[in-house]
Amino acid sequence: MTAIENAPGHGAHPPHDAAHAGADHGSVRSYAIGFALSVLLTAIPFALVMSGAASAAMVVPICVGLGVVQMVVHLIYFLHMNGASSRSWNMAALLFTVLIVAILVIGTLWVMYHMNANMMPGMMPTD
Repeated sequence: MTAIENAPGHGAHPPHDAAHAGADHGSVRSYAIGFALSVLLTAIPFALVMSGAASAAMVVPICVGLGVVQMVVHLIYFLHMNGASSRSWNMAALLFTVLIVAILVIGTLWVMYHMNANMMPGMMPTD
């Protein structure tokens, strides 16, 4: 054998704790729980909207709240972002995602408001 073949880690996988420090890959059980919660958190707003059981003023905040809960479920069960993960970029990626989503939502609401205010029938110039 040569010196390279005798080197630690050559031809073999690195130790499990060094290669996957803080990373949890999940199990079939955790994916099944995440999937069941996702389906439930999708079915509840769908049923509320389709049945007409509540007013729009009540359904919209419920749908938004359950959407936020579903995002947390996806982060925990599918992206494995939890307190046990020691990767510092997880938090940076999460904050960047929140920033981008906030810019998109606020920008969309701003554009829709101004389109509504500026496109009223009385405001259109007549030829």
